[in-house]
Amino acid sequence: MSLRRRLTLSLCTILVLFSINVGTHFWGSYARHESMLAYRSSVTAAQLSTDAAQMLENQRQQILVLATLRETTGDQLDAAELARAEADIETISNKLRELDALSSEVTRPQYQRLQEASDYLLASWLEFYRKYNDPAFSDDMDDPLPFVETLEHLRQLEQRQAFIAVQRASIIDRTIALTDRITVIGFITSIFLTAILGFFLLRYTNRSLKRLKRGAQRIGSGDLDYRIEGIEDSGELGELAAAFNDMSDKLGNAIEEVRKAKDAADEANAAKSLFLANVSHELRTPLNAIIGYSEMLHDELDDPGEVDRPQFQLDLEKIVRSGRQLLALINDILDLSKIETGKMELHCEHFAASDILGQVADAMAPLLRQRGNRLHLPDDWSGLPPLYSDATRFRQIFLNLLSNACKFTRDGDVYLSASVTGSGSSAWLDFRVRDTGIGMNEEQQGRIFNAFVQAENTTSANYGGTGLGLAICREYCELMGGRISVSSSPGEGSEFRVEIPATAPESAPAAA
Repeated sequence: MSLRRRLTLSLCTILVLFSINVGTHFWGSYARHESMLAYRSSVTAAQLSTDAAQMLENQRQQILVLATLRETTGDQLDAAELARAEADIETISNKLRELDALSSEVTRPQYQRLQEASDYLLASWLEFYRKYNDPAFSDDMDDPLPFVETLEHLRQLEQRQAFIAVQRASIIDRTIALTDRITVIGFITSIFLTAILGFFLLRYTNRSLKRLKRGAQRIGSGDLDYRIEGIEDSGELGELAAAFNDMSDKLGNAIEEVRKAKDAADEANAAKSLFLANVSHELRTPLNAIIGYSEMLHDELDDPGEVDRPQFQLDLEKIVRSGRQLLALINDILDLSKIETGKMELHCEHFAASDILGQVADAMAPLLRQRGNRLHLPDDWSGLPPLYSDATRFRQIFLNLLSNACKFTRDGDVYLSASVTGSGSSAWLDFRVRDTGIGMNEEQQGRIFNAFVQAENTTSANYGGTGLGLAICREYCELMGGRISVSSSPGEGSEFRVEIPATAPESAPAAA
């Protein structure tokens, strides 16, 4: 159960107990109010009964006196006395009707009997007063039975009302005592349950927060394998623990990525350092040749004898060749820099791939002779459609590939083949350069197209080169909308496959 549900359940329990206590309090207050009303009603009824009995007694005495005077003296009753007598009887009747208002369903039979007796008694008294001056009227006021019967019914009603009031007061008192006990029990229970719920909530929350604190400390100290567990909460605390665990995973992944990035940066830095060492060697070699042959020719010109013109011509050719080699190396570095900064542009034109490949094959003749290799070309190039691309970059790709094939092959064979796949606007030219040289394993194949990287660290020392040629080939192929791949086995040679579309790619930058 989540912390929110625990708190909500605890709050609802406390509110229910509080509501019970408040309801019990109002119930007790209502009972006390009813008790007070019952007491007041009983007191009022008793007072009315006493007043009515006293008034009936006084009126009875007065009528007996008047009846005696009427028989003995023959006095007459004036109008004022009659009105006063009628008012007294009306007052008695009103008192009895007030008792009716205080009666309940239980006392209704007693009141009805009282009303019948009192109506008869008061009617006879009223008739006595109104016919008092009539000599023919014969009164019977000496008969006490109606008066006694009325008083008896009045006392019965009073006793019944008192008995009911006592019973009601007893019930109300028991209710008040019960509500007081319920209030006390509810109050004590509320305190007890609140303390119990608070204790368990505090213990649960404290235990969960301690685990969260311990997990935060362990994760903060670098123990990213630590996991916060044991929190039986599917709500906020569980989500917080899951967030800590997820943060630990992400931190571990981030640190691993940083470590890999650092390793890659270190590897790239080492590769660039190795490249600088290789390129400095590659730059010094033609520069040393240029400087050495230039100084030698300068010294020969200072000799008094005749200049050996054929030898002079041969030395100049070596200087020119070394200069071109140096220029090609510098161009490779500049081209790679342009490619990495996105400033390399294609100068597209229509050209025949067979003509460019023939020129490349002629240029490779000295290197082939030097390594004792044989270049095999297709017998017929007529099936190749014209290309619309950058002829210079196309030439550079195959110069690099054939140079590498010759460099890593001795007294072997180098094969150049071409074919066409597709037709029309979707035609592709498929070129393959295969050699019978030293070959490569899968790990070496995976990194030879990276800049500043060669198949082995000893490659430059054994075969020369800077590690830029294949990287430039890959970038040129991608710029022209094509692709390059390699398949090789150690000791069995390598095959490079270049696929180039016959038309320039729409996304390739071009300068007319």
